[in-house]
Amino acid sequence: MRLINVEAFLERERQIKEEGTVDCDLKTVLKVLHDMDTDYAILLHRWKHEVDYLEIMDLTEMENRDKIREHVGYQKIMKSCQQAKIDGLEWLWADTCCIDKRNSTELSEALNSMFQWYENSRKCYTYLHDVDVFPTTPHNETFTESEGWPEWFSWGWMLQELIAPMDLHFFNKDWQYIGDKRGLSFILATITHVSFGVLEDGLASYCPSVAQVMLWAADRKTTRVKD
Repeated sequence: MRLINVEAFLERERQIKEEGTVDCDLKTVLKVLHDMDTDYAILLHRWKHEVDYLEIMDLTEMENRDKIREHVGYQKIMKSCQQAKIDGLEWLWADTCCIDKRNSTELSEALNSMFQWYENSRKCYTYLHDVDVFPTTPHNETFTESEGWPEWFSWGWMLQELIAPMDLHFFNKDWQYIGDKRGLSFILATITHVSFGVLEDGLASYCPSVAQVMLWAADRKTTRVKD
């Protein structure tokens, strides 16, 4: 898997912001490593004005780099790197920029490996862009397009993003911590219909039936039918 070097990313951002130039000796921001041998964090989120592989890799050479740095997607990666540094983690994975989607083979391998990557992560940061505090009851007027809950919960890929990681933390729109999967497992089970035991222990000791999986997947939205 391709990972963001947290220290290199934050140092590049500092140099661009404070000095306007980047040291040519700065470490490469992206590097391919094995998920089984690396401690890393993962950003989980809903896509909105994201930055891609080339924009992250070649940012210093782009004339519009300041505009790219203002994108919501870039800010999410920067905030995730800052949190990873606080948590003592040197690497971060984000689905928007750590996959070269021009390469169909790489994209296919990444899609097939994501559950394993989530499972092997040290921490996952779920960014809820539309909340101040974690809701405990549905708010249909606030979340009109997602059954009364934050938009991330209507995301088709949310199920594996929620179930696979053992240490998943939630952050609000201002990147303030608002809870973790274990502490919120009761309300998460209510929102998603995923059983309490799966949220607590993952799928290691539990094999859900097809009917259960279909119930979990109900009302989730994807950009492609086959997803």
